[in-house]
Amino acid sequence: MNEFAFLREQAGYTIERLAADLQISARTIYRYENGEVAPKKIYIDRLKDMAQRRYGDSNTPSFRFIDLFAGIGGLRRGFDAIGGKCVFTSEWNKYSQQTYLANFACDHDIAGDITKVMAADIPEHDVMLAGFPCQPFSLAGVSKKNSMGRDHGFRCEAQGTLFFDVARIIEHHRPQAFLLENVKNLVNHDRGKTFRVIHETLTKELGYNVAYKVIDGKSWVPQHRERIFIVGFRDHGNFSFDDMAIPDVKDGPKLDSILHKEDGSEPLNDTNSKYLDDYGRVLDKYTLSDKLWAYLQAYAEKHRQKGNGFGCSVVGPNDTARTLSARYHKDGSEILIDRGIGLNPRRLTPRECARLMGFDSPGRSGMVIPVSDTQAYRQFGNAVVVPAVEAIARHMAPHIAMSKAEDIMQQDLFNVA
Repeated sequence: MNEFAFLREQAGYTIERLAADLQISARTIYRYENGEVAPKKIYIDRLKDMAQRRYGDSNTPSFRFIDLFAGIGGLRRGFDAIGGKCVFTSEWNKYSQQTYLANFACDHDIAGDITKVMAADIPEHDVMLAGFPCQPFSLAGVSKKNSMGRDHGFRCEAQGTLFFDVARIIEHHRPQAFLLENVKNLVNHDRGKTFRVIHETLTKELGYNVAYKVIDGKSWVPQHRERIFIVGFRDHGNFSFDDMAIPDVKDGPKLDSILHKEDGSEPLNDTNSKYLDDYGRVLDKYTLSDKLWAYLQAYAEKHRQKGNGFGCSVVGPNDTARTLSARYHKDGSEILIDRGIGLNPRRLTPRECARLMGFDSPGRSGMVIPVSDTQAYRQFGNAVVVPAVEAIARHMAPHIAMSKAEDIMQQDLFNVA
């Protein structure tokens, strides 16, 4: 998100309304926000003034959020970008904590196992972010639980799963909004029962207005990666994914946008020097051995003869990759880079994985990768596509602002009464 787009959303303007106020076309504003044309300084100054009048001190965060199951901070990046302040982080994996702390300035400690954190010990916040893992839900009948005098609702059906911890924190703090993320198949897990429990917990039990959508990261990065995003607002019921601007996947970038150049034109610096040799070529250790390459080809051929689609995927600079997984460190089979006729393909380097997931991009400083290649592959394979989250955050931003304004108004009325 560039400065113009950020300030417009902080000022609470839609593109159409701002175009009318500035007496310019909506197309011109789109060009400003896409970086095609530099906006006039007078427009930037006016937006800064409107945003400051709306929120007061520009150094004051627009809202406070918490980052649960944080991984390496993919969800946080999107909400940092729209002016939020992270006030609590939970991530159990020590290597992910290491990467998180290397890339974010944290004025709070990272909590470990969220199941051991009391909701009352979590700071007040406006927005919850949670990329919670999905485990099988126990769907014992509520009537049986009632007859035994046990709790029902999410306390019954979600108990023993990490979603229960999301629900109990929402119940305690009643944040204005949340964004939850999970794999696409969450919707169909256990013939839809798992998602039914989640949806009914959030809507019927906790009383939130909920919208959800499966979004493919292919619109922003050269990777087919579908994830479900679930947004809830406590009082503000107008949020919808239907009017969210998502680039056409047909126009999405290709792998050449994230691959090392290998022609000597890529500068050797702290960002990539540990993946390239002195000539700017990817180190040999990322190339598959003859033994592993022969095994993967034989495995793919065996399944091809059976009519199955299993096997390795060799791609080139003009292609889009399959989904990067947390097991990529084992053999790299889902995304192998073609090196030409007669040469074994290679894995992506961790730096290329950072680019593939959108953590690195043109104009964004290189992400710090302080862990081993094995841990880095696991972390990126478990992460979210950052520009997709940024787009969702921008779409949520005016609704968050409106929800906060309504909260302030109700509090003022309560104080007067």
